[in-house]
Amino acid sequence: MAPSGNNHRFDPQGIIFDCDGTLADTMPLHWRAWQAVAARHTFQFTEDRFYSLGGVPARDILRILSVEQGLGFDPLAVAREKEVEYLPLIAQVEPINAVVGVARENYGKIPLAVASGGTRKGIEQVLDHLGIRNLFAAIVTSEDVIRQKPAPDIFLEAARRIGVPAQFCRAYEDTDLGIQAIRAAGMDAVDVRDL
Repeated sequence: MAPSGNNHRFDPQGIIFDCDGTLADTMPLHWRAWQAVAARHTFQFTEDRFYSLGGVPARDILRILSVEQGLGFDPLAVAREKEVEYLPLIAQVEPINAVVGVARENYGKIPLAVASGGTRKGIEQVLDHLGIRNLFAAIVTSEDVIRQKPAPDIFLEAARRIGVPAQFCRAYEDTDLGIQAIRAAGMDAVDVRDL
């Protein structure tokens, strides 16, 4: 029987980690990049809203903002601009040691994966910068699934790639949307904000 909620006595057969805000302390750096792009394109995007949309790809956030604010920009082009602002900041990224410790402790014992709403290029650069890329048998990003968090697809795809049924996986997240996605996937959810 699959665990529900945060039953940490459950012994997972696979573990899946979000990256931004979970394995890596990237969120303040993403916010700096968003501020630069918002100023350039004169749209409103508050810090609270940014954090509430954690795990949602930039292109999707920009589509939402464009509709809400009647903006005429191309969301994909502006998302690329945001990525260009962010990538040079990766050198400043620090690990979230409590969560990276879980990955290191389980490496070689059970399969591990990353499931992130970020881009493949950005996520791989962060994992390489932190020296933990080798811990993960699979990396699934926003580019690998159509439906994004809070849909369960990214976590289900990560479980598929590591060969572990979803109900036997535990997943770590730092956002409400991510926790919803994990639970929708039928996995044991760990909210790293509680650690």
